[in-house]
Amino acid sequence: MSAYEFTSESICEGHPDKVCDAIADAVLDACLEKDPHSHVACEVLCKDRHVVLAGEITTAAHPDYVRIARKTIEDIGYVDESEPFCARTVEVRSLLSRQSQEIAQGVDTAEQGAGDQGIMFGFATDETPELMPLPILLAHRLARGMAEDRKAGREPWLRPDGKTQVTVRYNEGRPVEVTTVLVSAQHRADMTRVGIRAYVAERLGPRVLGSWWNPGIQLHVNPTGSFILGGPSADCGVTGRKIICDTYGGAARHGGGAFSGKDPSKVDRSAAYFCRFAARQVVLKGLAHKAEIQVSYAIGEAKPLSVFVETFGTGDGDAAAAYVAKEFDFRPAAIIERLGLLRPIYRRTTNYGHFGKPDLPWEV
Repeated sequence: MSAYEFTSESICEGHPDKVCDAIADAVLDACLEKDPHSHVACEVLCKDRHVVLAGEITTAAHPDYVRIARKTIEDIGYVDESEPFCARTVEVRSLLSRQSQEIAQGVDTAEQGAGDQGIMFGFATDETPELMPLPILLAHRLARGMAEDRKAGREPWLRPDGKTQVTVRYNEGRPVEVTTVLVSAQHRADMTRVGIRAYVAERLGPRVLGSWWNPGIQLHVNPTGSFILGGPSADCGVTGRKIICDTYGGAARHGGGAFSGKDPSKVDRSAAYFCRFAARQVVLKGLAHKAEIQVSYAIGEAKPLSVFVETFGTGDGDAAAAYVAKEFDFRPAAIIERLGLLRPIYRRTTNYGHFGKPDLPWEV
């Protein structure tokens, strides 16, 4: 197929699912800050006036979970006490317990075993300087741009919730044009759809999409007409429900495991980061224009069951596989050491994708 269109979406940090991811990652960072060897598996649910934390945490730290949740919600921007979901008034309930000893006996060994079984993928493509697929990269820029405008006070009518979507036309596997942009922005009641469209068309789009913005883009803004009530006041949020937004926008395969709220002993997170790290190096070495790496594990075992390298006919697949086998140790302890993952760096990953950000160790 020489010509096609591909679409990816992103979501704003005030989306209910992302609120939950943010709280979970804030809890993780608080544990790692005081105890780098904390084992954390924190899930969060939010709806109306309620936040529920559940899962397993074993740590020498003593985090104030209620304070962490409230501060995270405040940082996102839910501070209006006239709405059900508000940082100061929300009720936080903790159902956290310690990690199962049956899991711990496989993880806490001299040669650290994987915290769970499963498959993970990493991907890289040279179609952008960030080695990310263009549609998800641009969708993230739109969502981040709205948050920046809101927090800087440039667009005081904006509210924390929202979604973006970008369609890119490809020819011979390379992006050539952005054809469609969709923006759904939560807004103050006195802001009109016409005004929101003008903001996207005249200020947001040209600023954040740069040379990819063009007058011929089909622009869809708040298709339902209004988007006043949003966030957890309108919808239930749960951790781990935006795994495609978190990764490659559907341009690559996904093993199914979510990231937020999990310490790096959980290979759902650390191995996915390492697969991205390795895929980046395959592309940077010039072994392929596009690379995807899969790894699989058994719970409690350190050595992966398999490592598979795919270059999609864009390079020397055998050479890429040999390079990955020689240069990358996929045992969990080796991953954690090489990338320095026992640090409170995870709140920085929560929004606008876990990949393509230059300040993260798997992107170096």
